[in-house]
Amino acid sequence: MPRLATGNLLDTPDAPNHGERFTSLAELGGVTIESIVSSATPDAGAYDQPHDEWVVLLAGNAAIEVEGRAHVLRAGDWILLPAHARHRVLATSAGARWLAVHVGATTTPPTGSKRT
Repeated sequence: MPRLATGNLLDTPDAPNHGERFTSLAELGGVTIESIVSSATPDAGAYDQPHDEWVVLLAGNAAIEVEGRAHVLRAGDWILLPAHARHRVLATSAGARWLAVHVGATTTPPTGSKRT
């Protein structure tokens, strides 16, 4: 049984100088929940993850490309990324904040990421 845990999604570190900062909030039965804070200069690399990921933009603006199609996001928008859907972050506002739910994920962060 998981133990009680609390936190504040908006009480996270400042934006990194480059890329994104990932903070694991909970790992339960093959599900990882993490907070992400983006810089104004996202990593240029594409992701091809072996698991599904649901992500919501909590604050700021962003644009991501999924399977060659651009999606512009504003605070409150969410997207479900199926396993192996190639995607990359095109642009983010400095300090953009996300909540991501990885289903069937390992705890290994994406290349170039900073996990806290």
